Parts: sequence; structure tokens; C-alpha cells
Amino acid sequence: MQVVIYDGSFDHWLCAVFDIYEYKFADAEIWRECDYNGNIFQQPHYANFTTEHSERVWKGLQKKLSPFTMRQLYMAFLTGLPSIENSLLRYTRYVFESPVNVESDFSHPDVVSISMAAKKAGREKHRMEAFVRFQKTGDDLYYSIIEPDFNVLPLISPHFQKRYADQSWLIYDAKRRYGIYYDLNEVNNVEISFSENVNNGKLVAEIADEQEGLYQQLWHQYFTSVNITARKNTRLHIQHMPRRYWKYLPEKIPYNAPHGTVF
Repeated sequence: MQVVIYDGSFDHWLCAVFDIYEYKFADAEIWRECDYNGNIFQQPHYANFTTEHSERVWKGLQKKLSPFTMRQLYMAFLTGLPSIENSLLRYTRYVFESPVNVESDFSHPDVVSISMAAKKAGREKHRMEAFVRFQKTGDDLYYSIIEPDFNVLPLISPHFQKRYADQSWLIYDAKRRYGIYYDLNEVNNVEISFSENVNNGKLVAEIADEQEGLYQQLWHQYFTSVNITARKNTRLHIQHMPRRYWKYLPEKIPYNAPHGTVF
């Protein structure tokens, strides 16, 4: 078994696939560099990273698959599920080796697993588009901190760029420690080292706009006013808005909590 190491990015994964074909590795596994602990009986191969190689693999898949399925492959990769790299590798080999279209061949386990993973990423994308709540800083930057189950920032970027095109904003993934920043012209990935004070709300309160506390109070009052106690269905509510998202939602912050507190 030949182990092929890549850095965790999608482009580098494509390069790893290219190397597997280039070096004729008949039996290979792809590992993220951060997950590979080494093996004294194996000499890993570190995938060569070139744009030319990644583009050749991507274009090769485009000749065999529809745009919808190409997007599904990318969405499945973004889930970061255990061994998703190798499920995608087997799927890719199946695509290249088959003389017919395999997109609808759900008798193949990897076709099924990729489809299911893509659906999971799609659900998380829609949830993040619905649950992102912006707060305003003193220098007119709207920011939001999220912790999605999967790496969906690349998927939600077009939605927020289109919807909030007239304001600069930052959406930060606290779990993966990077964010997407819109500067009124384009969206770029950014890496930020937040102080631990973010976790107890001190830093958030310090940088917030003077009116942010009032906005959050009004938002909280709105949700309280539209809530009909007699029709309360906690189970259904949690089904549509899982508890893991609550700590960054202003409407879920206790009314008398200090301004800017994050739970």
C-alpha cells in the first residue's frame, strides 16, 4: 500500500490523484499531512503541488461528469469526513475506468457515499446561510463567528457576497480558524488569531459599535414577541435549529447578559 500525503486542500488532493496515475501506484491511499503518523514499513510519497496537475485531473473529470456531480465531489471533500479522500479517489478511478457514465450507478458504494456526503454539506450550507448573525464593530465591519460541522465557508461565500454587497463583512469559522472577508469588491480567505477574551465576550464588547447593544436588544424583543407560548414545540424547534448553533445567535443570548457576550 503506497501512502500519498497532501496538505488538506482540494487542489493538492487533485495533485495527489495525478501522482497516483503518474507514478502508477496500483494500490494507494491518500492522507492529510496533519493526520498521518508515519509507518516504519512505509515510505510515503508527498504529492507534488502544481496548478497544471490539479487542472488536468479536474478537466479530465469534467469530460466525464455533469457540472452538478462535479460540485457534489467538491462538497463531499469539504465535509472532511474520515477517509473521504480515498472514497473520492475510488470514485475518480471508477469514473476514468468506466466506458459509460457512472453518476447514477448507486450500486457502487463510493457513488452512494459521495452523494450522501454532498447532501450533508448541502444541509450545513443552508443552515449557515440561515443562522449567520452579524454584529457591527466600531469601524463599520459586520462580523459573525460560526462553528459549522463541515468546512462550508467556500459554499456560503456567494450567498453573502450577493446579499450583503453594500457592506464589508467577515465570517469566521472558529473550528477551522479561518474566515472569509468581503471588502466591497471581492471575497478573500483570511486567518486571524483571536484573543481568548473572545470566548467570554470581553473583546467582542470592546470592538462593538455603540448601537450594537440596542440592535441586539431589539432583535431579542422581536423574537420574544413573535413567539407563541401555546404553540411551543421544543422538539421541532431543535430539529430545525440544533443547539450547537445557539451560542452565536443573539436571540438565544439571555436578555440580561452583558453586551457582546458569546455563549
